[in-house]
Parts: sequence; C-alpha cells; structure tokens
Amino acid sequence: MRQVRIAQLKARLSEYLRDVRRGETLAVFDRDSPIAEIVPVRTGSTLRVRKPAAGALPPNRVPLPRPLKLDIDVVELLLEERQGHR
Repeated sequence: MRQVRIAQLKARLSEYLRDVRRGETLAVFDRDSPIAEIVPVRTGSTLRVRKPAAGALPPNRVPLPRPLKLDIDVVELLLEERQGHR
C-alpha cells in the first residue's frame, strides 16, 4: 500500500486515481497520522436496488412493532453511559 500526504494527493490527484483504478490502494496521511484509505471499487459489492415484491405494503404503511414495556429509564442509562466515558 502506497502512502501519500494530503498536499501530494491534491497536487497529483489524477495520477493517484489512475493508480487506484489499476488496483492499487493508497493510504492518505496528515503529517504522520493515517486518516483515510483510497481503495478501488469492487464490482461485485455494488448495492442493488430492486422493486418491492408484488402486494408488499409501501414503507409508510408497514405496521410498527408494539413498544416494549420495560422498567428501565432510558435517559438514566444514557447519562450513566456518558458519565463513564469522562
């Protein structure tokens, strides 16, 4: 994997993108810290959108599940979790 700094990438973007198109992966660095990877697009992993099945309800008509009846205060749980990260 080739490493490139942001300034180099900006100055020679077309050249680096040609390398990626040929299958190479680039690691982008901000000073000495890696911040991103530029990888070639995998043709087999593309998202496919298909039409809904015949007779399927439109998304705004799908019934929602019933709310859970829990004896838990969600706000208290969130505050507890956030306090633990300080």
